[in-house]
Amino acid sequence: MDKKILAELKKKLEKEKALLKEDLLKFADKDKKLPDDYDTRFPDMGGRSSAPDESAKEVETYENLLAIEYALELRLKEVNEALKKIENNAYGYCKICNKPIELGRLKANPAAETCLLCIDKA
Repeated sequence: MDKKILAELKKKLEKEKALLKEDLLKFADKDKKLPDDYDTRFPDMGGRSSAPDESAKEVETYENLLAIEYALELRLKEVNEALKKIENNAYGYCKICNKPIELGRLKANPAAETCLLCIDKA
C-alpha cells in the first residue's frame, strides 16, 4: 500500500481513537486495571428522593449508557487492532482470505478487517 495513503488512514484511525476515548469519558471512568476498558458511572439525577419513578429513570439511563459504553469500547478495540496492524506491517489484508482489502472500503472504514467478498463470513 502506498505510504501516503497508509499515513492518511493511520491519521484517521488515531483521530477516531481520540474521539472514542473522549466520548467514553463523558459518562464512564477509565478502568485502572484493564487497558481501554471503561466503567459507566451510575447517573445522579440530582435528587435524593427515593420515588420509584426517579429510581426507574436512573436505572433506565444507566442501562442505556452501558449499551453505549459497550459499542464504543468495541469500536475502540477495532481501531486499536488496526493501528497495531499498521505498526506490524500487516494492515489492509482480509482476516479470512488474506487478500488485500479494497482501498475504498478502508477509506470508508479504516478499521475494516475483511474484504467485501468475505464480509458475510466474518
